[in-house]
This record gives sequence, C-alpha cells and structure tokens, in this order.
Amino acid sequence: MDNRQALGSWLSGPRAAAEEAGVDFGYRGQQLGLPEEGPGSIARPGRRLGALAVDWALCMLIAYGLITHGYSQATGNWALLILLVLSVLTVGTVGSTPGKRLFGLRVASVHGGRLGLLRVALRSLLVCLALPALIWDRDGRGLHDRFSGAVQVRI
Repeated sequence: MDNRQALGSWLSGPRAAAEEAGVDFGYRGQQLGLPEEGPGSIARPGRRLGALAVDWALCMLIAYGLITHGYSQATGNWALLILLVLSVLTVGTVGSTPGKRLFGLRVASVHGGRLGLLRVALRSLLVCLALPALIWDRDGRGLHDRFSGAVQVRI
C-alpha cells in the first residue's frame, strides 16, 4: 500500500477501507430484517433530524407562547420538558411525534409492533439527554433506540 492509498483510506473512513478490503456490511436494517428501501426501511438521518427540528420548534413555540410569555433561559428548559411529554404521549399512542408524522416516520419495536410505555419513556428521556441520540450503530440507530429496543422506520 503506497502513501496515497493509506491517506485515501484514512480520509474515507474505516467503513470504506473495510469495504475496499472485501468486507460486506449489507444495507442499513438488514440485520434487523427490514427492507432496504420503501415503507418499513430504516429512516435516513436527514429525515430524522428534520422531524426533531419540527418537534423542537413546536415545543419552543408552546413554551414561548403559553408558559414563559417571552424568550428567556426558562423557555428552553420548558421546551425540553414539553418535548419529553410530547414524545412519551405521541410515540406511546400513535407511534410518532408530529414531526415524525410530517416526515413520514414512525417508531416501532425491533420485534415488530409498538413499544411499551416504559420503553417509550426511556427512549424519550434519552433523546432529551441528546448524547445517546448522537451515537449511532451501523444500522443508523442511536443508542436511545438500541437501549429501548426501538427502530425508526419509514411509513
């Protein structure tokens, strides 16, 4: 391996280097038995981030208008609490938040069906902590989804 190949593999990351060496990772969700594309496939990061942005904006609007009556540090704190409650109520009942519904996503159990209330509460709490949602596995699932046995799929 010359210097150019070594530098190229370093820049493209370990996954690209492993694939170049012949390792087959498959597609996202293959290990979970999900389809590669279409309904039921793993939700892409862009859609998930868009859904979270919509949910956060909605929670900020509620906190701003109904609780703090103006922007302050407390507005963000109230918005976080509202996001937790919104997530537990909506994911626990219909399987998606308003933002997820807008982006065509839902949260399901990796074993099929809906998550139980305790798993939804754990998942929602971990989303509010942010860090678990930023660490993903090879299927694109965050730690919050792995710990709660959930997967975000397209509808």
